This record gives sequence, C-alpha cells and structure tokens, in this order.
Amino acid sequence: KRDGMMGNIYSMGLALQALGSTKMFYAPREWDCAQAFSVVYDHDYRQPMAIAQVLPALVGKSYLEAASLKCTTSTRTSLRLRPSLSQMPSTLEVHKSLIQVHYSIINTLQGKHFSDTISVQVPDGSTLLKVLQAAEEEKPEVFCFQTEQTSWGPMVVSIHGLAGNSDDRTYWQFFSSTDALQEGVGTYKPQDGEHIQAIFSTY
Repeated sequence: KRDGMMGNIYSMGLALQALGSTKMFYAPREWDCAQAFSVVYDHDYRQPMAIAQVLPALVGKSYLEAASLKCTTSTRTSLRLRPSLSQMPSTLEVHKSLIQVHYSIINTLQGKHFSDTISVQVPDGSTLLKVLQAAEEEKPEVFCFQTEQTSWGPMVVSIHGLAGNSDDRTYWQFFSSTDALQEGVGTYKPQDGEHIQAIFSTY
C-alpha cells in the first residue's frame, strides 16, 4: 500500500526480512519488492534499532547467517569510508537559519478539554523534539511534556499533564496537518511553516 509502504517506516525492516525469507512460498507468483525497497532507499534512517532491522534485508542476509560471514573485507571498507578531518563540517557550516513551526496540543477525550497553539522558531534541520522544547520554554504551564526513552528513541508520554494509558488505550499521536507522522519526535524534522498537531487519541 501507499507506493510500497508496509505499516510505517519503523515496520519496514521486519516486513522486508519476513518477505525476503519466505519468498519461496510465493511460487508461482514472485513478490515484486521494488516499491518496498524504494521506500527504504528514500528514507534517511538515523535510529540504531531501525537501521539494525533494515540492514539484513538490504544486504540479502538474515541474522541467522551472521555467524558465517567474513568481516575482513567489510572492516577494510568501513575504515576507508570514515571521513577525514578535512571532510568534517566547519563551525560556520553548522550554523543554520531559523524556521517557524506552528505547534498545537489538542485533547477532546478526557477531563477538561483543551486546544492550544503556539508558533516557535528553531534552527533549520531541528527535530520535532526541539520544537516541543522551544514551546515548553515559552509557555511551560501549557506546553509542558514528558518523554520516555525507548529503543526507537524518545517517546512522548505526557503533554499538559495528561498522560497516555494502556488501560484506556490512549496515547499522544502527532500529525503534520492531517497526516499522521511516520517518525518519532527524536527524528522527524519539520519544515518552515509546517503545522504540527499533538492529538490525544485512542487505539
């Protein structure tokens, strides 16, 4: 679905591993994996867990085959790929212009309903987590939030004192306009003028 996307960008690695290892069961019809792999190629993976899950599919090897792999060649290759000091960005290159992001928090499910919006400025290339932090700095009584560290990066568990609950099947879901984000707050990078909404939701 969605031009090769299976689930979301986080589930792609496991989905490709599963489909690749069971391709013999697709006979007489072969699985056309081109669209799915194009999704992976176009995404800039940054989280170690996501990279670890997608790499086996990209190299055509499963984790079960790892014990038989010879690492000498790959080790030499990785050493050659390390950037030299001359390739590292200078301090001047790190400086980035500011962008404006509109951020809303919305709760129409529990307790006292609320809907608040703020516009903040962050350096271009900042993650959504930086946007949340900037909003909290400007209005901590409204845009306070809490995160928990997971193997997939930081996960927002509470906003404005309202926390998700597995018993109630509630959580904070993030949207860009009306589209649900496929990345977490630690990796998603909003664009200038983008409107991010955190909506208290059920699953």
